[in-house]
Amino acid sequence: MIDDDALRVLQKLNSNGYAAYLVGGGVRDLYLGKKPKDFDISTDARPGQVRKLFSNSRTIGRRFRLVQIFFGKNKVIEVSTLRSLSEHDLDGPESVLAPNNTYGTLDQDAQRRDITINGLFYEIENQTIIDYVGGVSDLDNSVIRVIGTPEKRIQRDPVRMMRVIRHSARNGFTIDRESWDAVCNNNSRLPLCPPSRLRDELLRDIYSGYLGCWFELARDTELFTRLFSPYRELLPTEVPDGSSLSCREQLGAICQTIDRHNHDAIEAGRHRPPDYFMLSLLLLPWAAIRFNLFNTQLKGPQLFHLAKRIRTEINDSIGLEWNLRRSARQEITTLLAHLPLIIQHRKSGGWPKWLRKKSYFTNCRTLYYYYREATRQIPAPETPPHIAPSKRVRVPHEKRRSGSRRNRGRPIISERKKGGIFGLKK
Repeated sequence: MIDDDALRVLQKLNSNGYAAYLVGGGVRDLYLGKKPKDFDISTDARPGQVRKLFSNSRTIGRRFRLVQIFFGKNKVIEVSTLRSLSEHDLDGPESVLAPNNTYGTLDQDAQRRDITINGLFYEIENQTIIDYVGGVSDLDNSVIRVIGTPEKRIQRDPVRMMRVIRHSARNGFTIDRESWDAVCNNNSRLPLCPPSRLRDELLRDIYSGYLGCWFELARDTELFTRLFSPYRELLPTEVPDGSSLSCREQLGAICQTIDRHNHDAIEAGRHRPPDYFMLSLLLLPWAAIRFNLFNTQLKGPQLFHLAKRIRTEINDSIGLEWNLRRSARQEITTLLAHLPLIIQHRKSGGWPKWLRKKSYFTNCRTLYYYYREATRQIPAPETPPHIAPSKRVRVPHEKRRSGSRRNRGRPIISERKKGGIFGLKK
């Protein structure tokens, strides 16, 4: 079923003399009988012409402009003009095509897209799917295929490799042999992409509900160790936590656990865990091996030194590779560094009151529950403990003295004070 607002946008463009099509993932999902998350539209109208038709819109994009049309508080429908090239197929980071060369035909727009099943257009007037790239056949045969020459297209934009395995994982489709070989042969090019793009694409997969399937494909194509460089030499290593599982096995189990809790959160209408929490969970087997977290007794300054070592290695690896904010790096460090305290007191019969009062306790305990569920098959609580936001220390305001308003608003150091302005003599 096509979204009502998307249908209104299509009809308004058509009634004003423009061709307009539902495009990409929305067409794919409708064909597969799924409910689309997004309804994207392509048209031969230029961005300025679209803006004139929709007052509830704005234009975004640096190289290729597209229009976002807003409905309600959180609903956005994106309208792009048909074009001939992807922004990642331009020569050089600052290359910009002339305006008359940017826009293209329906066929050209289909050819610039990543994979065939995302290169379909739906025309509402005739209720037909327009297919220039063989996407319908690949949907029927459950195949993921890169449009054009896979080797060349992936070299021009290595992020396409992540999208290939994402759609294979989400739909249970087989990756075409030529596309698979291109991903395996070019996985080393992934770190050439902007870190923020890699981070955003990775987070989409973490919250997709298909992270378990994604991990298997990312592992087999070696994209996983390109994204998670700390694991480059560790996947076959047994984690020293008593589970007798290798790092690879634990990561697979953790991904399955994340999928289950993401699904439960959606069903219950709960907010998803923050990004730093999920990244901490995926980094836990690495930290367990690298810092022997499960066999470490922490006292006093030992905790500080452990946290410092973890933070340094995070800064030097994923902190840079994913362009993580400083606050996210610190949250990950805090969870991993304090996990030995949770384990230590759990084994001794319970968590003491002083530990329960710590700002990190709730999050760290939840991390432990998730990890224990993944590696020991001990289910976490049906309603996991709330993942608390970081506490901020507030500086208490000094109470104002009642009475005279004299001198209120005057600088502490003013020219009337002895010594002049800022203590400098006149």
